[in-house]
Amino acid sequence: MLRLSLIIASLALSATAAAQDAVSTDGDKYRVLLENERVRVLEYRDRPGEKTHQHRHPAFVLYAIEPFKRTITLPDGKLIVREFKAGEVLWSEAQTHIGENVGQTDTHVIMVELKQDTADKTEKK
Repeated sequence: MLRLSLIIASLALSATAAAQDAVSTDGDKYRVLLENERVRVLEYRDRPGEKTHQHRHPAFVLYAIEPFKRTITLPDGKLIVREFKAGEVLWSEAQTHIGENVGQTDTHVIMVELKQDTADKTEKK
């Protein structure tokens, strides 16, 4: 039983490590609006019934332009249901997942992904 648990954990970690960038896996749904050394701003759109490939996001802020409902499937199989009203905002730590629009409306959001801390080094002097 322990061996089986270790194999499952190893597979989950491998899936997380192998997860690709969202724009690479689902370029038909993600559009880069702005990118610099500190953030990447994405627009995401999909329709009811559409699903993403597994992908990874660094820590991010999500702003819902339209109301929507979707499931998020994590690499360990855990399923999260998220439902947003227009104007709602979500903070998330880095995450690997598959998303699926399970609602009756299109998903339309803006995501701001954070990059590594690149604070001005002159402030630290």
